[in-house]
Amino acid sequence: MDEIKLYENKEIRSVWDEEKEEWYFSVVDVVGALMEQENARGASTYWAVLKKRLKKEGNELLINCKQFRL
Repeated sequence: MDEIKLYENKEIRSVWDEEKEEWYFSVVDVVGALMEQENARGASTYWAVLKKRLKKEGNELLINCKQFRL
């Protein structure tokens, strides 16, 4: 079951995992909504730059973020 959720009128793509009974949300969509990006390209670029900066500073993501088809 795939759905589009809304956050302040911004679309957030999501996927339901039947086995784990968990929702997965598009990080790019969430970042775009929070940073008020006009399009997915801007949000995607922001997320890529942020990940690079965090890695350079010696920080790690708390979870392993993998891309999946929505």
